[in-house]
Amino acid sequence: MKRDEEDLIRQRQKGRAIVMAVLLGGFVLLVFAITIVKIKAGIAAR
Repeated sequence: MKRDEEDLIRQRQKGRAIVMAVLLGGFVLLVFAITIVKIKAGIAAR
């Protein structure tokens, strides 16, 4: 492969990795928020 092709492939891989990191981070925050809401709802029910 040429140097240009390798750079293009690496650029695409980096872009995909960033998107996956953002999605994973968003999922973690969503699970965390749901957990906090459920804990608070359990405490309020007492």
